[in-house]
Formats: sequence, C-alpha cells, structure tokens
Amino acid sequence: MRLRRSRCLTCYWHDGAFVVHPHPHGTPTALHPAAAEILAAFDDWSTPDEAAGLLDHLTPDTVEDAVEALARSGALLAHGSAAARLDERIAGQWGAWMPEASFFHYATQDVYDSPQAVAPSGEAREPAAAEPARESPPPLFTGHPRAPRLLLPRRPAGLRAPFEQVLYDRRTHRDFTGAPVSLETLATLLAVVFGPVDFIDCGRGALYRRTSPQGGSRQELDAYVGVLGVSGLSPGWYHYNGLQHALELLSEGLTPAEAARLCADQSWAARPAFLVVLAARLERMSVKYPTPRAYRVCLLDAGHLGQTFALTATALGLGPAQTGAFRDSAVADRCGLDNTGHTPLYVLAAGHPAPTPQDAPPPAGVPAFDATALLDG
Repeated sequence: MRLRRSRCLTCYWHDGAFVVHPHPHGTPTALHPAAAEILAAFDDWSTPDEAAGLLDHLTPDTVEDAVEALARSGALLAHGSAAARLDERIAGQWGAWMPEASFFHYATQDVYDSPQAVAPSGEAREPAAAEPARESPPPLFTGHPRAPRLLLPRRPAGLRAPFEQVLYDRRTHRDFTGAPVSLETLATLLAVVFGPVDFIDCGRGALYRRTSPQGGSRQELDAYVGVLGVSGLSPGWYHYNGLQHALELLSEGLTPAEAARLCADQSWAARPAFLVVLAARLERMSVKYPTPRAYRVCLLDAGHLGQTFALTATALGLGPAQTGAFRDSAVADRCGLDNTGHTPLYVLAAGHPAPTPQDAPPPAGVPAFDATALLDG
C-alpha cells in the first residue's frame, strides 16, 4: 500500500505531548516527536518499506508501528482513497491560505459533535459551558482612569434619514474632502454603534446590549479612535469609554502618513477624518466559551459592528470605509494594547465624502460582463 503525508496537517505541542493533527476529519494524536521524521519520508507516495529505507537509523518495527498510528490518525493517507482525494481538493482550494487559515477553519468545525476535534487529550470540552467561577470577572467596560478624558456631547446629531435611503446609499469611500467632522457627529456615531442600549441579567451578573448582535452579549470588542480631523479634538489616539460616553486620550499626534502606514500603506487611509480600531478583549469571550471556535464569533462580531458603523456613518452624511489590512503590532502599540489578550481585529474609518470620488470604480458595462463568469456551467 502506497501512502502520502496529508497536505492538511498541523503538528504542535499540547500539555507536554507532541500532537499530529490532520484536518478536516483526522484525529489529533499524541505521538513521539520522531513521528515528524517519519512523516517527512512520506512527502510523496511511498510504501512503508521504501520509507524505512530512508530511515535506516530506525528499526523496521519502529517505522511500521509509527506508520500504523499515523494512518489511523489520518496523517498518512492511502493512495486512491476518498480521504486522499479530499485532501488534494482542500489543498488546491485553500493553498494560498495554508496552513494557518485552513487549520483554523477545519479544526473549529463540528466541535459540538466531536469533542476530540479540539481536545487532543480526549477530554470532552463543553461547547457552551456556564461561566466558571473566577475571583475577578472581566469588567463590562474598558476604562483608562489615568488618561485625560473628554466627556462627549449627549445630544445626538440627526439620524432621521429613511432606512431605505441609508441602506442603498451606503458605499465604501476612499476619497474625502478633508473637512473636519464635528465633535457632535463623532459622538453620535460612537454612541449609536458602541454605546450600551440597555442592561440585562445573565444570571451571573449584568451584561449589556449594543445596536449590533454580539455573541452571548459578551461585548468583547472595544473601540479605539485615531483622530486626524475632528473639530475640538487634537490628532492622536483615544479610547471610547462607552459607559461614560467619553474619549480617553492615550497618545498624542497622528499624521496622515502614519495612518496610511498603519493601514498597510494604503494611501486612502491618510484621507478620512478618523479611524476606529476594533480590539478584542478576549477574556470576555473565553470566560464563557472555552472552545477555540469562539474566536470565529469575535470575527463575526467585528463584522456586525462594522456594518452598523457603515450604516450609521451614512445616515450622518459621512462616507464610511473599512479594512482588514493593517500592521497589527504597530496598531496595537499605538492603541496601548498588549496584543495578547487585547488585540486589534478590524479598522474602520469615516470622513466627509468627496463629491466626485477619484478612486471609485466605473459602472460595469457589457465588456465587463463578457469577461465575467456569472454562473457555473
């Protein structure tokens, strides 16, 4: 029988054991670290005897036993098998993003039906366990009590635009006039998107809701504002304190050139009036949801807030933008985040949109459709 190492394979240390973790349907298996050397002998289709010839410093029995365990786990695949065909298909589809993205995607699938998919030790993990007792639960709101604080206007700017108009007028903008946004407009945007709507009793204390859905109402995402052009505010980085409806100054100074560099050298990021970094305070989510799948929910929650931000900015007459391309460590540093338990996930932006955008793509005409496959088959 000819075997090959799975292309969809990740190895790591867990609780002192070397774990071989094939995905999507393999079994995480704790093996001796020498298994990595044996796997290397099956880079292409080989028989166990051929592999043993490359591993002449190991006894044939050692190689045979290891091959059997690796084949059971799914780390070695039989030529012509359904598992091998699936492995090739996934590697072809996910190739540009492997191994990081494909492993995260598949290793966090089906966790509610297969506890071993996330527990190499074989110990079942509750998919949505009740919150464990802890001496100091994570605070509902992040605050920087030593930072200079500006209390924002409580009187909201107008949000009377019809929903249909807002929904269909929403666009991602890359060109802005450069005119400053009023403090009242920024305050309304922050309050509507990130402020509390009401408070609820989860049975173990209070939680709060926002205008966007958030997994378990954990509200693990904080908003950090990089000000470039807001009337009444000096350029710099601020934290939005949703409980007190205030901006807390974390660091002074922010130039258009720095904003563009932080956003992976995208030139448009130098032009909005402000940036908003969504940063996940992970303990708020992990204290209730201990499976790694919950990190997916953090990403989804960022998307929910991003959409509400875009619609609210549109209703306020601003042009919204958003990007997942940014320099993580540099953004975390400017926002005062440790980038460990408090880490940036998404960057939003807004400003007064230019009346005639220079970077807007033209409407699609017949040639564009001729070059596009709209339907399979």
